[in-house]
Parts: sequence; C-alpha cells; structure tokens
Amino acid sequence: MATLSAFSSPPWPNPNPNSNFLPHPELDPIDHSQIPNNLPPPMLRDTTEDDDDGPPHNPYPQAALTENPNSNFLDRPSLSLPTLFHVSFNQDYGCFATGTDRGFRIYNCDPFREIFRRDFDHGGGIGTVEMLFRCNILSLVGGGPDPQYPLNKVMIWDDHQSRCIGELSFRSEVRGVRLRRDRIVVVLEQKIFVYNFSDLKLLHQIETITNPKGLCAVSQASGSLVLVCPGLQKGQVRVEHYLSKRTKFIMAHDSRIASFALTQDGHLLATSSTKGTLVRIFNTFDGSLLQEVRRGADRAEIYSLAFSSGAQWLAVSSDKGTVHVFSLKINLGNLRSDKSHDASDPNHAVSSPASSLSFMKGVLPKYFSSEWSVAQFRLPEGSQYIVAFGHQKNTVVILGLDGSFYRCQFDPVSGGEMTQLEYHNFLKPEEAF
Repeated sequence: MATLSAFSSPPWPNPNPNSNFLPHPELDPIDHSQIPNNLPPPMLRDTTEDDDDGPPHNPYPQAALTENPNSNFLDRPSLSLPTLFHVSFNQDYGCFATGTDRGFRIYNCDPFREIFRRDFDHGGGIGTVEMLFRCNILSLVGGGPDPQYPLNKVMIWDDHQSRCIGELSFRSEVRGVRLRRDRIVVVLEQKIFVYNFSDLKLLHQIETITNPKGLCAVSQASGSLVLVCPGLQKGQVRVEHYLSKRTKFIMAHDSRIASFALTQDGHLLATSSTKGTLVRIFNTFDGSLLQEVRRGADRAEIYSLAFSSGAQWLAVSSDKGTVHVFSLKINLGNLRSDKSHDASDPNHAVSSPASSLSFMKGVLPKYFSSEWSVAQFRLPEGSQYIVAFGHQKNTVVILGLDGSFYRCQFDPVSGGEMTQLEYHNFLKPEEAF
C-alpha cells in the first residue's frame, strides 16, 4: 500500500460493534467484519528474552491501556493551512488519511470529501496514519517537530471513543505500520514485528536490510496472508507466505529497493529500484519474473506502485512529475506455472508500446525492446505523489504532499495522455471544496 511521509487478561469486547467512523450518507454501508472482534488487553506482557529494538525492560513491544495525554482536540477548521507530514490510502483505496502538524484527517475518494479531522490542541504532529478499511480503529505515530506521541510508539486510536486504547513501544523510531483485519505489522529501521490484532500477541520478527522508508506490503484477501519486505541484501525482497509457512527470497534488482506493491491476494509483486528506470513484476509463489516495463531512460525516484483490482494495469509515480499506467499481460489463473496471456486475449485491449526495433532485441541493447507505458499524466514537479486506481473504471487517483488530489481517466484502447476529471487541494478548509 502506497504511503508518503515528509520524513524520511480476557480480551476486550469491540468498543463499537455497530458503528462506522465514516457516518456519511454518500458512503457505502460499513462492513462490520472489518473491525477486529477483540481489542488489545489492558495489561503488560512479561518476557525475559533480550531484544535491541524492544522497550528498555521488555524485549517485545507491549500492549497497554493508555489514555490520550492530550485528549482535547479541535474538531473545526483552522484559519491557516496545516503542514502535511503523511498521506496514505486505506486498504481498498476508497479513502485516504493524512497526518499533519495538528493531528490527522480522513477523506473519501469517490465522491471526494473530507469526512472528519482531529486537530489536537497541544502538540499534534502525526507522522503516520494507517486506516483499517473504514472502521473506527486507526494506528497513529507521532511526527514533526512537535509530535503528539513519541516516535517510537504505535498508538491504537478508537475514534468512537476519541482516544488511544493501546500502544506498542519500541527502542527505535517506527518507520511504518500496516494493518489487516487480523494483523498489525510494525516496521522499524532494520526489523519488522507481526502481531495478532485481537490480543497484540507477537507472532513473528523479521530482520531486514536498512529500511528508512519503512517499506512493507501485506495482502488483504481473507484467504491469503502474504507479507513482502526488504531482504538482507541490496536489491533483495523477502516474501512470507504465512498460510503455507513458506519464505521466498527474490533478487529483484542490482540496486537497492525503492518501492514495491502487492496485489490484494498477494500473488503478484511489483518492484522498482533506486535507479528507477525499470519496474519488474514477479510471481510471489516461485519468485519468477513475469514481466518487465520501463518507466524511462533517466534515473528517477519511484514514489509508489499500484495494481488495478484485476491486476490488468500497473500505475507508477515518480519524481519526474509523470504518472504512468502500464498494461500487464499475466495469466492470473495459472501463476504457479508462470504462463503469460496470449496476445489475442480479449481482456487486454491494448499492449504496452514497444520500440519498432524490438525484432532486434537479441542484438541491440535492452532499452530498444522495452515495454513502455500505455497512458501518462503530467504533474507539477517539486512535490511527491502516490497513485492508486479509482473505483470508477479506467481511473486513477493521485495524492500529493502538497495537498493535491487528482482524479484522471485513461483510454484503455488508445492510451496516451490521461484526462483530468477532478482536482482539489485537500488542505484547504472544507467550505472551499
């Protein structure tokens, strides 16, 4: 899931089993199965094993009942624009969350609308906000020069109660958080912790190469539990298949990993390196390379990768100011045997453009036989953007750390420049929308 950051005892019952924290008439009804059945127990867990990244006297991050130290917040627009630290989509790309120097905000993508904001009256800096689909539970990490919470803690926020109900504490700063209905994944600089959501029991620890961007991806389909993170070598990714108890290492690139994305079922993995010219798509079962596409010839920093819901398209955003959409030619029904779609497959209306010299790919450099993007959208340079596919057919949604929200449409047959359908600055007061 794409994110952007401006920094590099008995279980509890569900506190709000019949509530949705997005109570807006234009939103779809809440799926209450999205809310974990149990919440963290109000107790600390003892352990004796030592761990450098854990809390000072307990090696593993702990569950604790906590009161919000600054429980009063300002639920109203402010006259000046906030500073944006973080922006990320939720798991189904129907909403997005932002962390600011004042608190956090939640938005709906289609139709675009600010749902609510929580502006704290003291401190307030939130550097990471992770939604759990559309339920009332979020994870928060402090950020900025005046953080609301310590940078080494993950706070579990219940918006129904407007307070934090639990925390996970570490000895080093938290770089990222990923949520599933049944798991909490916390990413540190060189380690990843996987917890059971219902009782915050630690299930797995993974060591990684230095990971300052907090790279991690988790599948969301109920019948799949796949986690992807950097390996222990430059250019390597590690794939954990928890249901089959298998670990796969893939040497994806020669350079360091810059970004990656998983399909919802965890079957496909897209990766890019710090060089930023090529994006590779792998089969997570056997690690085989299924397709390679070219963003461009010049080096670029890839900010985000995103699959469409049916894995027919792949979107890429980078510091070059262009969002690219690529056509994927992968047989989703036969991934284990790594077979590709026939060119005549009617499900693929357009193929990625290739050089007219592709027939000489065995002689000329690889560049001339590359697969290029089908559609493009030009953005103002100077900001960072993440991208996802919209719920409307053949649309993408683009979010920027400058507060920009774009909805664009691409032609799946003709390709070319996308059409801008909508633009907003989501940092402006609600009445400006």
